[in-house]
Amino acid sequence: MSTDTDMPTAPPGVLIPTTSASTGTARTGPVTGSAAAGPPSPPKPRRLPTPIRPGDFGATDITLLAAAALSSLALVWVVFYQLTLLSGGLGFLVCWYLTFLALTWIGMSQVIERQVATDRVVGVLVVFIVLWVAFKAVPHIHWGSLFTKDQKSLELADPNILNHVGILHAIIGTLEQVLVAALLGVPVAIATAVFLNEVGGRGVKLVRTVVTAMSGTPSVVAGIFIYSMLILTHVLTYSGFAASLALIVILLPSVTRVVEEVLRVVPGGLREAALALGAPQWRTVWSVVLPTARSGVVTAVLLGVARIVGETAPLLFTAFGSQIINVNEFAHPQGALPLAIWVESREANSIAISLAFQAAFVLMSIVLILFVAARIFGRTKGKKSKSAQRQSEDDFMARIFMPIPMEKVGDEQ
Repeated sequence: MSTDTDMPTAPPGVLIPTTSASTGTARTGPVTGSAAAGPPSPPKPRRLPTPIRPGDFGATDITLLAAAALSSLALVWVVFYQLTLLSGGLGFLVCWYLTFLALTWIGMSQVIERQVATDRVVGVLVVFIVLWVAFKAVPHIHWGSLFTKDQKSLELADPNILNHVGILHAIIGTLEQVLVAALLGVPVAIATAVFLNEVGGRGVKLVRTVVTAMSGTPSVVAGIFIYSMLILTHVLTYSGFAASLALIVILLPSVTRVVEEVLRVVPGGLREAALALGAPQWRTVWSVVLPTARSGVVTAVLLGVARIVGETAPLLFTAFGSQIINVNEFAHPQGALPLAIWVESREANSIAISLAFQAAFVLMSIVLILFVAARIFGRTKGKKSKSAQRQSEDDFMARIFMPIPMEKVGDEQ
C-alpha cells in the first residue's frame, strides 16, 4: 500500500494529479505560491541599439581629433628634435600629418567603431587635399579672366599673363563631355541594372559577367578602344563626342553595379503588393521599385559622374586637347579640365603650375556642387522632421530584420 509520502512532489504552485490507492480516484493538490496570482506577465520589450552613423559628427569626434592632433605634434617634436638629428619644416609637417592620421584612426576605433574611424581618416585626407589645392590656387586666381578667356594668347614668359588667360575652353569641354556621357550612359546603366535584378532570364549571367569585366578595365583601355575602333577607321575624328563615348565605357559598369545593389534592398513586399493589385511588372518597376530606390539611384549616378569627370587617359586618345574654345563637340579637338591639369603640370614654369592648380580647384568645385545638388534632390519628400524621419526609418528596418517587441522612445507613461 502506498502512502502520501510515496507520491511525487512538485514545486509550490504547481498542480499534480494523484491517485488514491483504495478508490483509484484522482485528487489535486492545493494551489499555493505565485500561481494563484494569474498567468505570468509578458516579457518586457527591449530597446534596439542605436545604429552607427558615420556621417554624424559631434563633440566626441572633435575631442578625439584635437587630442590626436596635439598628441601627434608632441610625439613628432620629441622624435625630431630630442631623440634624432632630423630637421626641416617640410619633413616635420609630413611626419606630423601621418602620425595624426594614425592616432586618429586608433582613437576613433577604440572609442567609437572601426568603420567610423576609417570614415574620419578618409575625411581628413579629403579636407587636406581640398585645402592644399585651394591654398595654391586661390591667391593667384584672376576671377575676371579665369572664367571668361581661353589660352589662345598664352605666353609663359610674360609675368602678367594670368590677367589675360583663363580656362573657359576646358570648362566648356568638360561640361559637354560629361553631360553627353551621362545622358547616353545613365539610362542604359539603369536599364541594365533593372534587367539583372527585376527581369532576369537566360542572359543574366552573361550580362553580369560583362559588367564585372568592364568594371575592372583600366580607363586608358576605354580610350584606346574608341581610338582604334572609331578614330583610326575615320568614323570619327578627335572630338569631344569621341571622349564622351570613352567615358560611357567607364560610366556604365560603375552605375550598373551600384544601382543593382540598391534595387536588391527594396523590400519584396512592395513588389508583391503592386502585383497583387494587378499592376504589370513594368508598372511595378516604374512606379514602385525605382521611386523607392530614388535616393540610391541618384547616389549611383553621382558616383559614376565623379568617376569620369576627372579621367585624363581616355581624353588623350579621343579629345586630344585644345587651348581655344570649341563649343562643337562633334568636330575638332576639344579641351577639358583634366587635360589642362595634365598639360600645365608638366611645364617647368611657375605660371603653368599656377594654371594647373586653378584648373584643379575649378574641377573640385564642380564635383562638390554636383554632390551637394544630389544630396538636396535625393532627400525623401515629406513634412516630417529629421529626427522623426530617422526614427521611423529605424523602426521600419528593425521590424523587417528584427521581429521582436518594440517600443518607441517617446512613448513613456
